[in-house]
Amino acid sequence: MDCFLQTIRKEGPRALYKGASPPAVGWALSDAVLMGSLDRYRSWLGQLESPDGSQPLSLRSHAIAGSLAGWTVCSIVTPIETIKAKLQMQTSDPRTRLYTGPIDCARQIVGSGGPQKLYRALPATLLFRTCFAVMFSSYYTFNNLFQDFASSNPNSLFALTPPVAQFLAGGLAAEAFWLVGYPLDMVKNRIMCDSFIKPRYPTWISAARAIWLEGGFKAFYRGLTPCILRAFPTNAAALAVWEGAMKVMKT
Repeated sequence: MDCFLQTIRKEGPRALYKGASPPAVGWALSDAVLMGSLDRYRSWLGQLESPDGSQPLSLRSHAIAGSLAGWTVCSIVTPIETIKAKLQMQTSDPRTRLYTGPIDCARQIVGSGGPQKLYRALPATLLFRTCFAVMFSSYYTFNNLFQDFASSNPNSLFALTPPVAQFLAGGLAAEAFWLVGYPLDMVKNRIMCDSFIKPRYPTWISAARAIWLEGGFKAFYRGLTPCILRAFPTNAAALAVWEGAMKVMKT
């Protein structure tokens, strides 16, 4: 709350949306690739496990598919999130502002050492996105629990319809994902916000070590609360809509 109030006081409400344009444009593409590749990996693993399709996909394969989908989208999200982080770090004061917008930011980053500079945080991003194993295996588990309960207790007050079960399962899976992945996201963001000219963190290990020295285990979870509050409704809605869309497209 103090961070929110100070940002409003010093830079105005618009400062809350610094760096919003890169994800607004890029996340539609990255999420499409994420969920599309997830569906393909699930199908592939399902054929390996049960060629005749008689058995449902195992929890392990849901986790593997989640990790593979997370890795697949890294080539898209790494430059987008790098530009977003750089824009969020600067203040609105024109005297100290380094970038006029996302295009100028990308141009300066590439100019400092080539396109590979946009991918400096790729190893940390790969580690973080491995946690989609937790996201999609948790979603599978929660969704099955809710729907199995509804099938066994159709007259219960707590029996959920499939869309509601998917919504709640998506929200809970997102909470599990962030509880596991947040420390890796901290490391990733530390590298993305680092100077490209004189970097303090040459590797993700050095960034993790620096965070640890700042406050131990707790330092990896600074800022978790707003992330958790945001994660439930956004991911719950996204996964419920995705399930509905996939059902329509496959009928």
